Amino acid sequence: MAPAKVLITGGAGYIGSTIASACIDRGMTPVILDSLVTGRREFTRGRVFYEGDIADGALLDRVFTEHPDIGAVVHCAALIVVPDSVTNPIGYYQANVAKSLDLIRHLVRNGCSRLVFSSSAAIYSPGQDQSVTEESPIGPLSPYARTKAVCEQMLADIAAAEPIKVLSLRYFNPIGADPKLRTGLALREPTHAVGQLILARQAGLPFCITGTDYPSRDGSGIRDYLHVWDLAEAHLVALESFDRVLADRTCEAINLGTGRGTTVRELVALFNEVSDTTVQVVEAPRRPGDQIGAFARCDKAAGLLGWRSRFSIAEGIADSLRWAEIRDDILPD
Repeated sequence: MAPAKVLITGGAGYIGSTIASACIDRGMTPVILDSLVTGRREFTRGRVFYEGDIADGALLDRVFTEHPDIGAVVHCAALIVVPDSVTNPIGYYQANVAKSLDLIRHLVRNGCSRLVFSSSAAIYSPGQDQSVTEESPIGPLSPYARTKAVCEQMLADIAAAEPIKVLSLRYFNPIGADPKLRTGLALREPTHAVGQLILARQAGLPFCITGTDYPSRDGSGIRDYLHVWDLAEAHLVALESFDRVLADRTCEAINLGTGRGTTVRELVALFNEVSDTTVQVVEAPRRPGDQIGAFARCDKAAGLLGWRSRFSIAEGIADSLRWAEIRDDILPD
């Protein structure tokens, strides 16, 4: 049974705000806690919102005092830009690990016993076929990914000793927007492939494929693009299934994804099928640090949660394009 009220840290961000929308549609009340360092105030309108830091114990005490019926926490608050994590590892470990430790201390003190951790499949070392299961070796390749791996181990250790249980959801590349267009990607100039394709389309410029000599089916890198609404619904299913899944254990990790990889060339082809303007392609060598990529095997999500992705990559692209058309009206910068 799903809790009637859910605290969402980072609930003014892209993923957190979409989870909040899904909660509302499912009859749950989201309580949003966000510092607005990267989140947007516009995504909190009409919702219960506390502006502040997840490490602020007095604020967390107030949230639980004013909402004693919060039944679970979804922890989405994190810094997520991989290149930034390379140049600013101290900031990333402070924001993602140290503050998460403070957060869970405050949750335990306030009697919260259920935590869904929004993790990352970037913590894995992919297999030969570029797929990863929950049993794949942990081998994060960036400070950002390492913060997620450290957090998972930290939360598992705490759950083994304290009255709190943790369900970690691991995923790669969310795309798309809330189908009702209440929320979407906040960045005007996103760095991921779909965002770059949209920017190229708007500017009438070609899209650059960096790396065309990978051992993939067409030489380009492989990614696992998951519609953000599928991702949000997976978090809700995790909340609804929490007590059953963790009935005899203190923590669990589950992959989320489409279960198949999409190459960059395939993504461009799908984009051009959906878009009314064709984006041309230019090719360039791999950049320093570039990897072929990976995709998640999701049999465990199907078995434990009864969840599978419903939206296609093309639908994710279409919703990304629809959001891009109205983004500046909703988020004036």
